[in-house]
Amino acid sequence: MEGRKASRRRGMLFYLKRDWQLYLLILVPIVFVVVFRYAAYPGLRIAFMDYKPAKGYSGSEWVGFEIFKKIFKDRDFIRALKTSITFNLLDLVIGFPVPIILALLLNELRFPKFKRVSQTILYLPHFLSWVIIASVAYTLFKPQSGLINIVLMNAGLIKEGIPFLTEKWHWAVSYLLIAVWATMGWGTIIYLAAITGISGELYEAASIDGANRWKRMIHITLPGIRTTTVTLLIMNLGRIMGSNFERLDSFGNVQVKDFQYQLAIYIFEKGLSSGNFSRATAANLFQSVIGLVLVLLADRVAKALGEDGLI
Repeated sequence: MEGRKASRRRGMLFYLKRDWQLYLLILVPIVFVVVFRYAAYPGLRIAFMDYKPAKGYSGSEWVGFEIFKKIFKDRDFIRALKTSITFNLLDLVIGFPVPIILALLLNELRFPKFKRVSQTILYLPHFLSWVIIASVAYTLFKPQSGLINIVLMNAGLIKEGIPFLTEKWHWAVSYLLIAVWATMGWGTIIYLAAITGISGELYEAASIDGANRWKRMIHITLPGIRTTTVTLLIMNLGRIMGSNFERLDSFGNVQVKDFQYQLAIYIFEKGLSSGNFSRATAANLFQSVIGLVLVLLADRVAKALGEDGLI
């Protein structure tokens, strides 16, 4: 036993000496995660205190769950919660299948140059901030002078400009579809990586048996990426309670405030901007805990159905 431990230590030292540059590089993101994620955990006690920045942790009064009770009685919180859940569910239903479909289509392309160009075009929006995306969208979708409305009116498809981003129902559809466009490329990368792990012998055997391209896609490719699909679905279910402040603020305006008012906006307006850090922390903690519960439940259901799950 001692000999094995000594052998393992020598092995670890050997790899550390040989690959110390790699270990040093990976240390940077690990430190980043620890400092900005785990080191912030002690601050969660603010949710259970009447926190005053001038008094600090030691001088602020402990109030238990009083902050949570006030939040749950707040009509604005309930409104923001309902809106967040609705839009996040729509995001999931509309946006989740798109990367899968794109990955399947890209995998079937037989011209390498066209495939690379298509992948680059699809991936680029992921690296743009929501501020840039919203600025371009507002320019393109202006009711009177936007390029999209001008093209539609010149084509005779509409008589007057459509208020894509200035009327709440049109805004809801535009908001969801723009998000699909902006995020579908990143998901496509993950599914394409999963597809490359499928054995080519399966496709060859299916071709010999007379299976066409669609049958190979349905009976080989889709089952081959099922584990990846389930894993990403579980992770996305954990975001049902979340909301992106940058996205909401970039697309926000007075006309669409009913749909724009989600948890991120509530936390900013009722918590951070008004100096009520206890309320902001409590609301954020609530949505994080519910998100964790949803992930665990989804993982349990996936395992019950025979999948590997996350944990």
